[in-house]
Amino acid sequence: MSKILIIEDDLSIGEMMSIYLYEEGYQVMRAENGRQGVVLFRDFEPDVIVLDIMLPDVDGIQLCTDFRNSSTIPILMVSAKNEVSDRVKGLQTGADDYLCKPFSMRELSARIQALLRRSHAFPPPVQSTDTTEQVVQLDLEKRCLFVHSKLIETTFSEFEIMKLFWQNQGRVYSREELLNRVRGFDSYVTERAIDVHIANLRKKIEADPKEPKYIKTVWGVGYKFLLM
Repeated sequence: MSKILIIEDDLSIGEMMSIYLYEEGYQVMRAENGRQGVVLFRDFEPDVIVLDIMLPDVDGIQLCTDFRNSSTIPILMVSAKNEVSDRVKGLQTGADDYLCKPFSMRELSARIQALLRRSHAFPPPVQSTDTTEQVVQLDLEKRCLFVHSKLIETTFSEFEIMKLFWQNQGRVYSREELLNRVRGFDSYVTERAIDVHIANLRKKIEADPKEPKYIKTVWGVGYKFLLM
């Protein structure tokens, strides 16, 4: 039984989500503010966090950052803010999906199912033929990214993009393809989110993000990944 942590201060929305997800077969806990959310995050050990941006005590964006600094648990951000800039900011902070209010409970459940499928999909590790000089390494079973043998923290979506690149080195992916593979075909998030994830990955694995050696831009098409 997957565990869902809902951090939502609106009583009616929080109760509606809790009841619906419980009836869908999830184990659900709900926090009414950020402080409760932090405690339940530690004690409940959820598989997915549903996080409202506007909380009474802590900014949801900051809370997302704090969670992401210590965990790769998928985070579904929900908010009445539906501007593109708000969604990009949420994703850039570390959220793995963004759902605008009002939304249907069926869509909420579908988004959670998609996050769980991707977080539990562990294909066999892909090993390089030369590991002695390999700067970037990926352990797909443990979901770990290493640069110069140092563990690099990634968000759920960043790792999914790296996993796709790693398994298909040299293949060019358009932004739309990356978005569909990482977030699902029903996502309302724009392709701009992919550029944000790529920029963040370059900062983490490239010696000079402005002159990338591994994640290459194919102008007019998209991106590709190659080990040097």
